[in-house]
Amino acid sequence: MDSRQLEYFVAVAEELSFTRAAQRLFTVQSTVSAAIRSLENDLKTTLFDRSTRRVVLSAAGQALLPEAKAALEALDRARAAVEEASSGLRGNVRIGTLARLSLVDLADLLGAFHRKYPLVEVQVATSPTGSSGLADDLRHGRLDVALLGLARPELSGLDVRDIATVPFVALVPAAHRLAGRDGVRLEDLADERFVDMPPGFGNRKQVDQAFDAIGRPRRIQVEIPELTTVPEYVRAGLGVAVLPDVQLDAEPGVHKLRITDVTLTWTLSVVTADRRPSRAVAALLDLIGDSIRTERQYF
Repeated sequence: MDSRQLEYFVAVAEELSFTRAAQRLFTVQSTVSAAIRSLENDLKTTLFDRSTRRVVLSAAGQALLPEAKAALEALDRARAAVEEASSGLRGNVRIGTLARLSLVDLADLLGAFHRKYPLVEVQVATSPTGSSGLADDLRHGRLDVALLGLARPELSGLDVRDIATVPFVALVPAAHRLAGRDGVRLEDLADERFVDMPPGFGNRKQVDQAFDAIGRPRRIQVEIPELTTVPEYVRAGLGVAVLPDVQLDAEPGVHKLRITDVTLTWTLSVVTADRRPSRAVAALLDLIGDSIRTERQYF
């Protein structure tokens, strides 16, 4: 048994697909299949139950998975410790984030991190399914750190550090019947068409749940993946919106109203998998923590 076999095993176990595992590992499927067969021969057991339609972990595979992950993480820490002692901190940090996230100056934050640790490779990605997709990527080992906004019950099994909490506000076109008000109830908006983000985004989930709670499910007219562009569609008269007030710029032709009948807030969090982070990930978390505790330079 060697570390490459374990790496291939973990990839197949998390993806439940030899094809997707090969893509994730930047190799060909035959190489992955050969490595799994070799590992099964070494262990004298079957790790996956295979069929033409699906791949699932066997009982032995389920037992091996947490141990294989722990072994790979221990090897990574040992390698990083030796490299850090000889030439400075090295490693790789995979970060997931929401598009155009105005609460965090992520570019400046990562720039400062790069200047301090130039040998650490930083990769940044978004998810087409928003915060839910980022949380799933963390659980499956595809990300090390994510900036996301989900309610705590949806982040079970993950380590969560809150950065900021902001209220939701309603946006209506300037000519709308509610535009002259200072505040509005959800009930007042229930019959409207809405502009919102796609399912899977944390703020969309919260607002859907709030309207469901009053027995008035919403009608979504327009779905767009970037929160900061929602006001443009509201201004065009395509619907109203209920969004976190994340430094939304004053958009001509759009009125912003307080939500008065419920307390509805959105929290941005830094989230990691609930396991010991690598030295590089720990260094990034320390920089984020220092920034929050002091002048909040990047937040």
